[in-house]
Amino acid sequence: MFTLLDSTGPFALYRWGEFFANFGEFIKGFFYTLGISIGALIVALLLGIIFGAMSSSRNKILRAIARVYVEIFQNTPLLVQFVVVFYGFSIATNGVLKLPISVTAILCVGVYTGAYISEIIRTGIEAVPKGQTEAALSQGFTYTDTMRLIILPQAVRTILPPLTNQVVNLIKNTSTVAIISGADIMFTAKAWAYDTTNYVPAFAGAALLYFIMCFPLATWARRKEEENKAAY
Repeated sequence: MFTLLDSTGPFALYRWGEFFANFGEFIKGFFYTLGISIGALIVALLLGIIFGAMSSSRNKILRAIARVYVEIFQNTPLLVQFVVVFYGFSIATNGVLKLPISVTAILCVGVYTGAYISEIIRTGIEAVPKGQTEAALSQGFTYTDTMRLIILPQAVRTILPPLTNQVVNLIKNTSTVAIISGADIMFTAKAWAYDTTNYVPAFAGAALLYFIMCFPLATWARRKEEENKAAY
């Protein structure tokens, strides 16, 4: 059985020494992942709000469009979406349309997560009594103004905890950018482990960096959910 003091084992102390000596590379991956996460979150929130409002509309066509979007992206793997966008578009256009890796990651993760956020938005909107929408419309508000000024502000309390959980999932899903050689935490860990055979420190370090980003958000979401339950 390997021990920490075993000079040839995967847990050998010298491997951890090499890891900390190259920790700067992992920090670069951390900030790359953080940047991708922020960009993807902006895309996801925009799409989530738009399609969430569409799915709650009285217009059957808008509801159908929102449903198609949600079903397509919730029921296809994110990795496949990466391959289609990064390689498929380039092949189909003979290299004319080849998106940068970071742009591909932001779009793919953002559009994928947006499908889940739109369902959260829809649920939050439906939690607000329908009478308020009808009252606003009868007073001359447009549907857009009704959503923006009356319904969504009330729905925020219901939306926040599951929305925060989706942000955590978004951060973890950025690890799929490694499939197209993005400079994120996961790709950095995989490349460095392959070069040095220090697999345990590489992936343990990667897990720790993801934990640092995700744990505070997950904890905050749990607290908000408990507060909401206590309020009701």
